[in-house]
Amino acid sequence: MEYTKYASVILDVSIDKALDYGIPDELLAKARRGVRVEVPLKGRACSGYILELKDKPDFSPVKAISKIISENEIITPQLFELALWLAKYYCTPLRQVLKIIVPASIRTKIKPKEQLIVMRAKTRDDLIEYCKEIRNKHPAQANVLDAMLKVKKEILLTKLLEETHGTRSPVDTLAKKGFLTVDIVRVDRSPLINEEFIQIKPKHLNEDQQVALNKIVKGIEAHTFSTHLLYGVTGSGKTEVYLQAIDNAIRANKGAIMLVPEISLTTQTIERFRSRFEGHIAILHHRLSHGERYDEWERIYRGDAKIVIGARSAVFSPVKNLGLIIVDEEHETSYKQTDEMPCYHARDVAVMRGKMENATVILGSATPSLESYYNAQKGKYVLSTLSVRADKAYMPSVAIVDMKKEFEKKKGFTSFSEQLLDGIKKRISNGEQTILFLNRRGYHTTLLCQHCQETQKCSHCDVSLTFHLGENTLSCHLCGFQLKPPPQQCGKCQSPNPMKFKGIGTEQIEKALHAIFPEVRTLRIDADTTKHKGSHQKLFRSFATGKADVLIGTQMIAKGLHFPSVTLVGVLNTDFSLNLPDFRTSETTFQLITQVAGRSGRGSISGEVIIQTCMPENSTIQCAAEQNFVKYYQEEIATREAFGFPPLSQMAKLTFIGKNASDISQKANQFRLYVIKMLPKEFEAMPVVPSGHAKVKDKYRFQFLLKGPNILHMNRAIEKAQLEMPMPSSVALRIDVNPLSTFF
Repeated sequence: MEYTKYASVILDVSIDKALDYGIPDELLAKARRGVRVEVPLKGRACSGYILELKDKPDFSPVKAISKIISENEIITPQLFELALWLAKYYCTPLRQVLKIIVPASIRTKIKPKEQLIVMRAKTRDDLIEYCKEIRNKHPAQANVLDAMLKVKKEILLTKLLEETHGTRSPVDTLAKKGFLTVDIVRVDRSPLINEEFIQIKPKHLNEDQQVALNKIVKGIEAHTFSTHLLYGVTGSGKTEVYLQAIDNAIRANKGAIMLVPEISLTTQTIERFRSRFEGHIAILHHRLSHGERYDEWERIYRGDAKIVIGARSAVFSPVKNLGLIIVDEEHETSYKQTDEMPCYHARDVAVMRGKMENATVILGSATPSLESYYNAQKGKYVLSTLSVRADKAYMPSVAIVDMKKEFEKKKGFTSFSEQLLDGIKKRISNGEQTILFLNRRGYHTTLLCQHCQETQKCSHCDVSLTFHLGENTLSCHLCGFQLKPPPQQCGKCQSPNPMKFKGIGTEQIEKALHAIFPEVRTLRIDADTTKHKGSHQKLFRSFATGKADVLIGTQMIAKGLHFPSVTLVGVLNTDFSLNLPDFRTSETTFQLITQVAGRSGRGSISGEVIIQTCMPENSTIQCAAEQNFVKYYQEEIATREAFGFPPLSQMAKLTFIGKNASDISQKANQFRLYVIKMLPKEFEAMPVVPSGHAKVKDKYRFQFLLKGPNILHMNRAIEKAQLEMPMPSSVALRIDVNPLSTFF
């Protein structure tokens, strides 16, 4: 059959290329790029999106589109262009890219939440008269009318039935007789409902802040693309610059996206933003229910919400007339998606989206990524520096404690130095607060056989199990496997000697602290204590209101939080990450120490930071103690230049995953050899090696790295290799362009 127009459709199912379908005449008016459609495929109905309209199909015969599901484009023209770039840059099929751009709640047709309300359809006098007539005959109806006489305007049906202790039948009868009206209302499922906040006026900016804001506003008003790196020491007032920049964007009738790295940051961030822009804000993050996410996305799409605050996927929000994108703590690793393709970085996507939509982009951090600072030094980004803390607060004093000497003094291992214990004791007596940072959760990190030195490993992953005292279990932090109770003897050598626990985690630190200071009030924030929805918010609020003396936590507590009463920060162990065979370990360690140190002394009382380490002379730790990013950058960029690592080169990591180790290794080596033939000589393909986590969830992982001057040649070579050497269904290939970790 011939059609006037045809459509290329990207399907949700595992077909990586677009299929052509005819457009029936009755659907022509609604058919356009980005519209969601239903089409037949092998005898079943499938959903997808129109990629483009065409006059002729690429093949024939073609079937017709069954129906158009969405009234408007689900994916706006600007977001579709961004999706095409993502697919090409991150070597990912377009259908997988569209899955991350459109939330599951929109794809699966979740409906708005609706409730029934009841209103009077006649005057109060009419209701009183009728009530007298039916009081004895129909007491249930009279009871409903008695309740409705007290209602001002309307009442939820559920509440009415609760008050009258009755059923819906008398309400329906009264509605049929014309005395009541039952209507449907849409219920707002916004996570901001019932959350308290205080209206606050803009603060006066210091000179550095004002200079930075002027540069940003210039870009917003000119409607031109520019990327600004806002490098400010911890507590320098970057958030106030963001707020005033958004205010300028709103006044220019533009929308804004504010990205925060983790949900743990959003509580304080949202409170600050609501204090300025109540009614304009939508929240998007992974802890929202499908219904909540649906409602927030709809508000953004309709233009009711001009400001979006969220984690990395919020960069794809369908904001109307987008004028400003802010990436707070732009160095944060949680902006990078690593568990599935596309392995995109929200910071880089934000810059590209800003370029496509002529929007201003702000990247803010006290410890910028080397890539961003390098781009600023090269003139690609506009650099603004906030060199002093806002509100006249001073930077904290920092001390490095050599734990080797502490071990000698105490003749054995200890978690706390004397200096740190004295500091905690002083804060407890002064009514001040302390933060203790240890980036390992659990009680002990390993269970070791004293005879054969074998650690108790997960039976599904190549990783040691962590002991959790509260649950008396050994747990795998990769797949969730548990052993309860922990074994007493080694399963490998069957030695009669009992096994021994090694290593410390946040759970043990909390218990040890209570043993030293029985009266101390503690809160622990890690993946174990924040499993439930809203738990971050409750814990942070408890600490902010002074219900604990010491906050113990992992990297969740290291950034973006503002607690004026915290005057001491203890960094308990920084050495482990520095020993990983990954060129980025130095950078991430510097960022973590600097960020957690920045939580101290943010109020009127000066702060102190104590860094415990067995490597006190290490240059990274020294620079972090000095809070000297520029010095660290100069040293690290020289090392990167010597070895040709990013940002002076581009890199891609190809990981091959499957159940047969030898088969995976063989496929990876074959693929690598093919890619090498496709690449110019200045590109390097490193050998195939097991991944840092060589086995996860019963699947083995092998990887190799590509390195070269630009990503375009790598993408082309990978694409050709995939066409010529498609992976069998037993092998999954994950392509990570510009990976954050070359080891794991």
